[in-house]
Amino acid sequence: MNKRLAIIALVLTIGIGSFFVMRSKNPQPEPDQKITTTKTSPEKQPDTKASSTTPTTPSALTLPLSDALSRVTKKPFGILIEKKTSPVQPERFAGYHTGVDFETLPEEQDIDVPVHAICTGPLIAKKRATGYGGIAIQRCVIADETVTVIYGHLRLSSITAKLNENISAGTEFAILGKGFSAETDGERKHLHLSIHRGKDVNVLGYVQNASSLEAWLDALTLITP
Repeated sequence: MNKRLAIIALVLTIGIGSFFVMRSKNPQPEPDQKITTTKTSPEKQPDTKASSTTPTTPSALTLPLSDALSRVTKKPFGILIEKKTSPVQPERFAGYHTGVDFETLPEEQDIDVPVHAICTGPLIAKKRATGYGGIAIQRCVIADETVTVIYGHLRLSSITAKLNENISAGTEFAILGKGFSAETDGERKHLHLSIHRGKDVNVLGYVQNASSLEAWLDALTLITP
């Protein structure tokens, strides 16, 4: 009997010892120990959406002459000209004025007066025309509309730009012709500026019906002071 009890006690002793050995090899967390995990947020990805840009064209023009706005004293856009009552005497023409006339000052009659491009676009013609003398024609896009710009009464020899050469707005590209000479076809020294809508070239300085003026733009409403 004593021998059996001794054997049982030995087995229990070995079992309990093995239990504590295994527990020490695999420790468990204390009941009040908090096990936290850190969530890693994904890195912010760069915005790969392409930004949309809308091409724009200028809706305002630059000045063709210095102090241009103060020079419009005789023939603005759309004025009805009659030979007997015209502000310019003697008068050769009659009808509704398709452009704007920029006058010269008394002290400018014998000096060079530079002309500047009012918009950016190619030079599509430079030639002589009845009623103008020398003219330059430029194609531009103004407020998303294609137009042809007529610069009248120029000294042709002063235009050094070649045909189809791009002229930037504000660039001095010509000189006014001498008054009452072939350079202005006998007209006073001034700049006639007209803007015809569309790609077709139309150099008419006057039209006989007011409704026909719809084919032109009034430069004064577009010029930036």
